[in-house]
Amino acid sequence: MPDQARSFPVFLATLGPVGRIPMAPGTWGSAAAVLLAPFLFAPLPLWGRASLLLLVLAVGVWAAGRAEVVLEQKDPGCVVIDELLGQWTALLPLTVPTIVHFPRLWEYALAFVLFRFFDILKPFPIRRVERLFPGGFGVMLDDLVAGIYAAFCLLLIPKGLELIGYPLP
Repeated sequence: MPDQARSFPVFLATLGPVGRIPMAPGTWGSAAAVLLAPFLFAPLPLWGRASLLLLVLAVGVWAAGRAEVVLEQKDPGCVVIDELLGQWTALLPLTVPTIVHFPRLWEYALAFVLFRFFDILKPFPIRRVERLFPGGFGVMLDDLVAGIYAAFCLLLIPKGLELIGYPLP
């Protein structure tokens, strides 16, 4: 297999150098996703975000699956395109930035913490999804479910705090 055919999917799956950062590549992948979100994800309307998530899912399934073959590992730690998908899914509830309203820093921070929490602990059915689907699908779908959990929490926590008299700024 030509070297380029082997290295390009790995480059995509690791988000370039991000997945190669030593110690906690998943956290670095999530951090990169949060840093890119205000420029590449949050400004899009909801239908644009959903379309981008589908594109990241499709590319990620292919790239992560190829990376598993090239690196000869199941769900290699350096593959962090799944963190991009999960983190951006967690950020889906953010309002589209306008001159009047821009998502606040605490929203990005809370989405980051919530996604990492669910991605690391893998409550039901996240771990099952990871095991149920082979190759790139398993790599990507468990983070998608963790992102969905985080997105629901990102919607519910501020509303819950507001109900008990502690509205977030």
